[in-house]
Amino acid sequence: MKKPIVVGILIVAVILGVIVYSSLNLARYRVEVCVAYNGLSNCRTASGETEDNAMRSAKSNACAAIASGVTGTIGCEGATPTRVTWLKK
Repeated sequence: MKKPIVVGILIVAVILGVIVYSSLNLARYRVEVCVAYNGLSNCRTASGETEDNAMRSAKSNACAAIASGVTGTIGCEGATPTRVTWLKK
């Protein structure tokens, strides 16, 4: 085989390897967070490499469904969660 073909095949193999590795959900922490804001409540699950990242992502996702605008989002994300359930720690 010609050298450019071999290099192309290797590049494609590396890219596929990265895609497969990243899709295996290797996050160390998984949490479900429930929040209540302005009379509404919502729960969301998220994963992360650290406890803080997982918690922040779940809380942000839960607030996205019940808060609108910058002020509402900041207020919701600043509220204390009503429930936190660690699914993977």
